[in-house]
Amino acid sequence: MLCEELGLEIKRTGSLTLTRDDLERGAEPDSSYYIQNEPLVRDKEKIDLESDPPPDLVLEVEYSRSKIDKLSLYAAMGIPEFWRYDGSVLRIYKLESGQYTESGSSLAFAPVPVKEIPRFIKESRKVGELTSTRNFHNWVRQQL
Repeated sequence: MLCEELGLEIKRTGSLTLTRDDLERGAEPDSSYYIQNEPLVRDKEKIDLESDPPPDLVLEVEYSRSKIDKLSLYAAMGIPEFWRYDGSVLRIYKLESGQYTESGSSLAFAPVPVKEIPRFIKESRKVGELTSTRNFHNWVRQQL
């Protein structure tokens, strides 16, 4: 929805298993997206992180802490942006000098205060998904 409103192409890669031979561990985020690098993977059915860029953004929904240090792992893979949602708070991490720092804004969606998204998730429980989606669309347009 954000990409649509901002006129950005996107390739959703879902819970793409992210592995590289040079790293000892892999991960499978809940969602992953190519936005800035979408043209580089647009026609690919299988993404190989040995030769293809990593996703521009990964999202993890975590209700308990993983035993894997996802911040270090995704940083080693060079993923520019990592979102972590715990059911109430959305944390945004940007890769800077090989490490993630928590940020108040998104690289991919800079004009929109994406940390507000959980408000619409909570709202959907009261007013329904369609109404909440419509409200979210209107809110994004107001931000632009």
